[in-house]
Amino acid sequence: QVQLVESGGGLVQAGGSLRLSCAASGLSVSMYGMGWFRQAPGKEREFVGDINWNGGSTYYADSVKGRFTISRDNAKNTVYLQMNSLKPEDTAVYYCAARFRGRPVGIRAEYMYWGQGTQVTVSP
Repeated sequence: QVQLVESGGGLVQAGGSLRLSCAASGLSVSMYGMGWFRQAPGKEREFVGDINWNGGSTYYADSVKGRFTISRDNAKNTVYLQMNSLKPEDTAVYYCAARFRGRPVGIRAEYMYWGQGTQVTVSP
């Protein structure tokens, strides 16, 4: 059974940083593209970023490019989202998700497995 468990969310002031973790079981993160999405209240879930199966490429939404970084530790079977220079508009529930390698990046329907999400709140 596949499980993705996010952690590391919390309350932070604008300009601060957080690192989210996504611990996987039942699949190897080195064999999947791993993505991060977020959903703010009243809004659609949106793509944040992705790291491909071999870690050679990362992709980011324009809204987070230059501030967020995705990385992976295959030995720990964990994916990370480092978030710097946080803004109030980054407030959302953040989800990690896994897609089969070779499938398109950033399209929600292409991600087969999802975590339960972790809340990130950025105060002004």
